[in-house]
Amino acid sequence: MTQSADPAPDTQAPDRPSPETKPRAPLWLAVAVLALPPLFWAGNFIVGRAVRDDISPVMLSFLRSVLAFVVLLPFAWKHVRAQADWYRAHWVRVVLVGFCGVTMFNTVVYYGLHYTTATNGVLMNSTIPMWILIFGAIFWGRPIRGVQVLGLAISTVGVATIILQGDLGRLLALQFAPGDPIILIAMIGWGFYTLGLSTIPAQINRLGLLLVHLGLAVVTLLPLLVLSRGQGPGLHLTPASVAAVLYVGIVASLIALILFMRAVGTVGPALAGQAIHLMPLYGAILSAVFLGETLHPYHGAGIAAILVGIVVASRGRPKTA
Repeated sequence: MTQSADPAPDTQAPDRPSPETKPRAPLWLAVAVLALPPLFWAGNFIVGRAVRDDISPVMLSFLRSVLAFVVLLPFAWKHVRAQADWYRAHWVRVVLVGFCGVTMFNTVVYYGLHYTTATNGVLMNSTIPMWILIFGAIFWGRPIRGVQVLGLAISTVGVATIILQGDLGRLLALQFAPGDPIILIAMIGWGFYTLGLSTIPAQINRLGLLLVHLGLAVVTLLPLLVLSRGQGPGLHLTPASVAAVLYVGIVASLIALILFMRAVGTVGPALAGQAIHLMPLYGAILSAVFLGETLHPYHGAGIAAILVGIVVASRGRPKTA
C-alpha cells in the first residue's frame, strides 16, 4: 500500500505532485482501489441504522475512530514522525481535510440515520460524485468534461433503478425524512474531503496522514461525547453493538479509508467519488447472498448502468494521477 520508508519532505514540498513524472496507473490497480471501498462501506449505513437504539451517533463515531487509531498507530507513527515538519507547516489544510471526512462525515451520517431509512441514506450518498464535480470546478478550477457528466448521469440512473426497484411510480411515493438533509450535509463534506485529499503531496505517507486524521477525530469528538451524555442511547454493550464497532472501526474506517486515499491518488477525485455508486450494487448482491433476497431484472439493469457509467467516466480521467 505504501513504501516502507518515505523521505521527509521539507516545507517547500509542492501542493500537488508533478503530473509529468507520474504516469496513469495500470487498469488492474485502478479497478482494485475503486471497487473495494464501496464494498466495505455498503454495510456502514445498515450497521449505523441497525444499532441506533444501542449506540448514540457520537459514541459510535468516537469508538470507530479510537479503534482505528489504536490499530493503525504501530504501523503509521514512524511516518508521521519522519514527516512532522510538513504537518506543522500545513496543519490548517490537514485539519480541514480531516474534519470534512474522518470526523464530520461519520458522525453526521450516524445522526441522520436516527431520523431516516437506510434506503434514503444510500440515495443521499449517491449525490457525492455530483458534489465532487461541482466543488472541483468552483473551488479547485478542475474542468468538468462532458464524458464525466455523461458517465455520472448513466451511473446515477443505475442507482435510481435499484433504489426505486425499476418502478418510476416509487419516485412519486418516496417520502423524505428529517434525517435526509442532515445526511446530505455529510455528503457535501465528503466531497470536500475527496478533493482535499488530492491536494496532499504524493510523498506524504497515506498511513501517516490517516493516523493524523483519526487522532484529530478522537480529540474533536471527545468533548462532544462528554456534552452528549444523557442524550440518546449512549452505549449498550450487546454482541450486536460490539460487532458493529469492530466493523465500522476496522473495515469501514481503517481499511476502506486507506484504499480510498489510494484511489484518489490513482484515478483522481472525480472517478474515485463516482465509484461510490457501486454501493447499491453491492447491497443488492450481499442481500441476495446472505439474506436470501431475490435478484430481479431491475437489479441487473441498474448494475449494468452503474458499471457502464463508471467505465464511460473513466475515459475522461486525466492521463496522469
